[in-house]
Amino acid sequence: MDIAYIPSPSRGVLYLGPIPLRAYAFCIILGVVVAVWLGSKRWVARGGAKHTVGDIAVWAVPFGLVGGRLYHVITDGGRLYFAEGKNPWDALKIWEGGLGIWGAVALGAVGAWIGARRRGVPLPAYADAIAPGIALAQALGRWGNYFNQELYGRSTTLPWGLEIDKTLANGEVVKGVYHPTFLYESLWCVGVAVLVIWADRRFTLGHGRAFALYVAAYTVGRFWTEWLRIDEAHVYFGLRLNDWVSIGVFVAAVAYFVIVGRTRPGREDPASIDPAAHLAAEDAESGEKSGTSGKSGKKAEEKADGKPVLREPAGPVADVAAAETVGEDVKNPI
Repeated sequence: MDIAYIPSPSRGVLYLGPIPLRAYAFCIILGVVVAVWLGSKRWVARGGAKHTVGDIAVWAVPFGLVGGRLYHVITDGGRLYFAEGKNPWDALKIWEGGLGIWGAVALGAVGAWIGARRRGVPLPAYADAIAPGIALAQALGRWGNYFNQELYGRSTTLPWGLEIDKTLANGEVVKGVYHPTFLYESLWCVGVAVLVIWADRRFTLGHGRAFALYVAAYTVGRFWTEWLRIDEAHVYFGLRLNDWVSIGVFVAAVAYFVIVGRTRPGREDPASIDPAAHLAAEDAESGEKSGTSGKSGKKAEEKADGKPVLREPAGPVADVAAAETVGEDVKNPI
């Protein structure tokens, strides 16, 4: 009896006339949308303005894509793009896959710092809000590797093995059943997102500690999924390069989590994280006050004329506007 393995897609691109629609790109875009959506909800719940996360993401996302590609090209470009018989221009074909998470996070953080600085927002607070969204974005992005039939693991006979049947650029045919490391990492990232959300609620994490927890938890999963992979990689002292990077980043993240937890326990004051939220609140408050005074003046006119005049109250409208812009539940963010 044949065991039902996970089939690979026959192709990872559809054509709308001459326009290619690549599954890898859609997975990345969907991940960005989910990260911004969840990050915005968490930011508002912490006391920030509704559009701040999206405005900063305009800087962080392009920087992250460039950083991810640069890391990939620097670490693997020698054999993939610059070796004899290779085309160096292929290094620019990001849609064919090849984004290194370490470069994406590092340069993405630079972009986020620029955006946060322009908005007057503390970067650690922003990072805490966006952390579980980044994990979910990674979970979705890994499915792009599935559609490209890449980054799978060792051969396996497990019932959830991934069937691979593809022809490489050099004409070599790869056919077999392998560990679906893309799926392992995708599920791990979902678990990381859930862990960060739970720990943030339970322990009121702040000052970058939720982000540090995300980084530490992700590197644990990346270590063992990287260990299963069989694609070519630089190996030092028996471990792949990304395993060594995972170890170093894990140690740094845990050290940050512990040190900041002792020196700056708790979470930032909601009134200190987003100037845009205070401006919106002040506008709403002044609108409510002007509405109240206008109502008082109207009552005086009504009394003098002896005729009732109907008037829409301004207070509730202002309250709705304020609620849409400024988070009211700062104790239990998502």
